[in-house]
Amino acid sequence: MTERKKFAPPAIQEFAPKLAEVTDTVLFGDIWERPGLSPRDRSLVTVTALAALYRTDQLGFHLGKALENGVTEDELVEAITHLAFYAGWPNAMSAMTQLKEIVDKAGPSDSG
Repeated sequence: MTERKKFAPPAIQEFAPKLAEVTDTVLFGDIWERPGLSPRDRSLVTVTALAALYRTDQLGFHLGKALENGVTEDELVEAITHLAFYAGWPNAMSAMTQLKEIVDKAGPSDSG
């Protein structure tokens, strides 16, 4: 049997192993694998929900995941800008700041 990829941070795996297990098996092993939405669309929904709810601890991971899943930098900028009017300016500014840090750290890209 192959071992599943671990998404829960190592500190959580040690401190709260059951939460880490359900994160890896239920959230990422089941919910994220459902065929109803593409990983790209699922990422866009997740990023906007986390930004709107000001869940900044998880937002950085999911912004990176969205880029990996094919959401372009321009699309994320546009989604966060749009969100400012529905979820609040501070939420959008915090999300945009995190996105900029991720993009700056990754360096130049052709995707957007």
